[in-house]
Amino acid sequence: MHGTEMRKATPPGFVGGTLDRVDHIRTSPLLLVETFANPAARLLVLDGLEPVEADGHLVLEPLAPDAPVENHVLLGIDTQERPIFARLVADLGPNLVPTPRSRAIADIVPVEEVALYGTARSLVHWHARHRFCSVCGAGTQPVKAGWARKCSDCGAEHFPRTDPVAIMLAEHRGRILLGRQHSWPLGRYSALAGFIEPGETIEEAVARELYEEAGVRVHDVRYVMSQPWPFPSSLMIACVAQAQDDALTLDPTEIEDAFWCDADGVRAALAGDPDAPFLAPPPMAVAWHLLDRWLATVVPAAASA
Repeated sequence: MHGTEMRKATPPGFVGGTLDRVDHIRTSPLLLVETFANPAARLLVLDGLEPVEADGHLVLEPLAPDAPVENHVLLGIDTQERPIFARLVADLGPNLVPTPRSRAIADIVPVEEVALYGTARSLVHWHARHRFCSVCGAGTQPVKAGWARKCSDCGAEHFPRTDPVAIMLAEHRGRILLGRQHSWPLGRYSALAGFIEPGETIEEAVARELYEEAGVRVHDVRYVMSQPWPFPSSLMIACVAQAQDDALTLDPTEIEDAFWCDADGVRAALAGDPDAPFLAPPPMAVAWHLLDRWLATVVPAAASA
């Protein structure tokens, strides 16, 4: 069995959440207070935006008796019927980029806990960065169990944002296009990606990004899968498209290099072969799974070991 096949049961990081998001509680102040007072309620402990883990699980602790409900977000009800909250933090400091600690959690705790952390991180980050109204500039306060903020002056409501990102493989005659950013580790290549812009469909964004970054014209875009990415709050939408030809014109401000790779090369990279033509993205990234699923649809050009 190939190494890629042994990993297929594991989803990308932050996928596989099991919480009931209980919208009926979020929108009822009375039910929210009752839920917050539930003895079974638990607080997901975070160190700023960083996960806190012990014995292979995220740390959950009882809510403090004097904790104010308005300073917390209700993440949902878990499979043990426990309401799970996260504490909102007004000042997270200037450095909010993902760290090795936040990325590594996907290899330490169960899948559903990785998804729980991703949800909490995105929401806590959003609240800390949206304390003022974008309409009038006045202060905003959390409402709807932390799933919105409301302006104290003009009454405008603001909701957590999710930024859609297209991540895609261009395919041409049994090969796919891989690229690398300037800041990536030596040898790392992955699918190309870019934000979906206002007024664009997913298909249009895939075609635009591939042409802008690599000069490749594509058609027949098909959706493969998606992944929430909480750094800070994106939705990765993975696709495959058919390229008209394999000529490349790279935008050096976007990508450092790109090349066409066949199935044997992709298979070797996903298996961690030291002689592979590139270093694959980690299995927590949707790009790894996009490559893996592409492999399942093609016949390798040569026999693989």
